[in-house]
Amino acid sequence: MRNLFERVAGSMVAMTAMAALPQAVLAQAWEPTKTVEFIVPAGTGGGADQMARIVQSIIAKHNLMKQSMVVVNKAGGAGSEGFLDVKGAKGDPHKIIITLSNLFTTPLAQDTPFNWRDLTPVQMLALDQFVLWVNAETPYKTSKEYLAAAKARSGEPAKRMKMGGTGAKQEDQIITVAIEQRTDTKFIYIPYKGGGEVAVQLVGKHVDSTVNNPIEAVAQWRGGKLRPLCVFDPKRMPYTAKVTDKMAWSDIPTCKEQGLDVDYLMLRGIFMAGGVTPDQVNYYLGVFKKVMETPEWKTFMEQGAFNQTTLKGKDYADWVAREEARHIALMKTAGFMAGKK
Repeated sequence: MRNLFERVAGSMVAMTAMAALPQAVLAQAWEPTKTVEFIVPAGTGGGADQMARIVQSIIAKHNLMKQSMVVVNKAGGAGSEGFLDVKGAKGDPHKIIITLSNLFTTPLAQDTPFNWRDLTPVQMLALDQFVLWVNAETPYKTSKEYLAAAKARSGEPAKRMKMGGTGAKQEDQIITVAIEQRTDTKFIYIPYKGGGEVAVQLVGKHVDSTVNNPIEAVAQWRGGKLRPLCVFDPKRMPYTAKVTDKMAWSDIPTCKEQGLDVDYLMLRGIFMAGGVTPDQVNYYLGVFKKVMETPEWKTFMEQGAFNQTTLKGKDYADWVAREEARHIALMKTAGFMAGKK
């Protein structure tokens, strides 16, 4: 009887283990099986490129993925090269793309056969600020002073202040047009390939001002070459650590404080190709959650003065849909829609 009891008990243990086996198998979620391409639809040195590369370095340093990740810049056609590449990779989970406002502006301005709904929203990593910058050797200490000088030169097209920015009919030029409309001022807008180049051009005095992101100009500000006048956010940035010997990000006034009623925040978010599975999306959500918990990411957020709003799932998709509608209105107002001058 004792032997019989032991055999029955052993069988029950075995059956219990077998019953649990399918759950264990199901728990083994999807993972990449080859190198992941991290597409940047912008040039090197700009905010999107810098964020993609810090993500890549954090993943490598902390071994957050078994497979490697490679950053690939595809800036052609104001980012359409990158977006169309990922759109054409439907169902491929080994491509992800970091987006900025050209997610909306490029298809609207160029009539590119692409819409954000061709992709799969994954994660909003942050929102990026825009700051009005001038060369530190100029006499302008406030946006009001600079814009008064710019307005005084607006009457003669050849003498107008030059505003440098990333791309044409994109976020930098949208902000420039908004400034013009609010202040009855005219600029000569000069487009460059990326925010890194924009900052260099301002240091070299080839342009009079820029509306660059903080991360794209912080090195030149710290080095005493550039001066921030105001931030295009309804509220001041929260970072109080000194960037220069005199100023922190939080010391920069909002443009609205100085009488310039313009605000604009830009998406820094992750998408995948269309047709991927929920398991594949969840894999990257897990990776980015770990990335955002690292000290390196927190340092990067502070150095770049990012607005640390994050969203995922339906909340993220709903936010993107609202931003698309807002950009349609902005592009129409600026006259930047395809088929219009």
